[in-house]
Amino acid sequence: MPAKSKAQQKAAGAALSAKRGETRVSDLQGASKDMYDSMSEDELEDFAATDRKGLPEHVDED
Repeated sequence: MPAKSKAQQKAAGAALSAKRGETRVSDLQGASKDMYDSMSEDELEDFAATDRKGLPEHVDED
């Protein structure tokens, strides 16, 4: 499932980095912390790998 916004793609990248042990979990905040807690590494890879070209900066959640 691709990311729907640039912000979502960035948050997934931060969470993925923490899952892999490249950054500290304590450095995560907001959406990236929620993603770290609720998504698998494979799911985070899908979001983080989304091409940011053409994506809006933010998308309202419904």
